[in-house]
Amino acid sequence: MSKPTVLFVCVHNAGRSQMAAGYLRALAGDRVEVLSAGSAPKDEINPVAVAAMAEEGIDIAGNTPKVLTVDAVRESDVVITMGCGDACPIFPGKRYEDWELDDPAGQGIEAVRPIRDEIRRRIQALIGELVPAGDPS
Repeated sequence: MSKPTVLFVCVHNAGRSQMAAGYLRALAGDRVEVLSAGSAPKDEINPVAVAAMAEEGIDIAGNTPKVLTVDAVRESDVVITMGCGDACPIFPGKRYEDWELDDPAGQGIEAVRPIRDEIRRRIQALIGELVPAGDPS
């Protein structure tokens, strides 16, 4: 079976989707293909999101927000949106999830940690669904 591709989408691709992509890469390794994008990407990743992930030993500082493309959605098996709503193109036959998460933009590290931790919980559950339990993890 080919490895599943997961696309994380939020408006700016600077906080939530970058943290989610960072966790999925770190926790699933090469068992899952990870993409992230934004409907209106910022110029750089939220430095507080970078700091929050660094506390977990995950470096997302080198990532760059990317614009959401129809191709990225088409290539993905699972599309997880975080507050971008109607900006995300819908293709039949794909799995869509909308994760209700607070936007870390403009928040301090104390407010971003719980968002980060919630993302980690959801990523761990997602890996459990996408990667069969028989696989060494």
